[in-house]
Amino acid sequence: MTASTPPPASPRHQPDQRVSWATSHGQAPDTATVLVAEYRLLLRSVATRGRLVAIAALALISTSIALAVRLVGPEDPLGTGVGFANANLTTLVPVAVLVFGSATLGDLIDDGSLVYLWLRPIPSWIHVAAAWAATVTITLPLVGAPVLLATTLIDPEGSLVLGTLLGLLVAVAAYAALFVTGGIRFRRSLPWGLAYILIWEGFVALAGATASKLAVRSYVRSILSETTGERIRLGEFSLATGIVVPLVVGALVLLYATRRLAKTDVA
Repeated sequence: MTASTPPPASPRHQPDQRVSWATSHGQAPDTATVLVAEYRLLLRSVATRGRLVAIAALALISTSIALAVRLVGPEDPLGTGVGFANANLTTLVPVAVLVFGSATLGDLIDDGSLVYLWLRPIPSWIHVAAAWAATVTITLPLVGAPVLLATTLIDPEGSLVLGTLLGLLVAVAAYAALFVTGGIRFRRSLPWGLAYILIWEGFVALAGATASKLAVRSYVRSILSETTGERIRLGEFSLATGIVVPLVVGALVLLYATRRLAKTDVA
């Protein structure tokens, strides 16, 4: 007499085979766990040695210039410090954010490897949020800290340090939203980002009030101007406007990126 076949396990005790990233209990991890895991993945993938060395070299050059200015002893330390901070917050910082922000998801879309993340039932906003957070995490210490330190070397006056810090935080947050979205929207988005920084913000924004409102540097310069009392071209907004508008627009841009990514063909 043969032994009877055991009854099949109840469906509620079987792991969901569609979720390859399930826990040992067969349960999908919570949203926070998935977000952190993807954030770490994107952080490792975008922080290549070449990118880190190139941007760190630019930050080192900037710091060296500040040290040389300090040794010379400027006649107007505050004015010189504002000029130095302005130049770095509107050139070095956005370029650094562009290099990493456009690549976090943009590279994965361009080479088709995003499909491996797409196979998992993860909401699109998690991909976008993880990419933005990874970009901010890399650029703040890599270029933000050197710029703040270098500005302090020229003039440690409190209003200059505060203005540089606020401008730095707003610039990194806003540019990261813009360039992460650019990486999703455009194939090979690095040239498009450079065109925005060098042509639109560098020249077109100077042509009129409407164009200047579409330039992140206008708001960053306004923060620097309002906190230090130094007049800067394009720095025409109030401190509150300079802080709030780029952050709100950045959030809206990330919402657009989420919708765009959901419709993107990643195969």
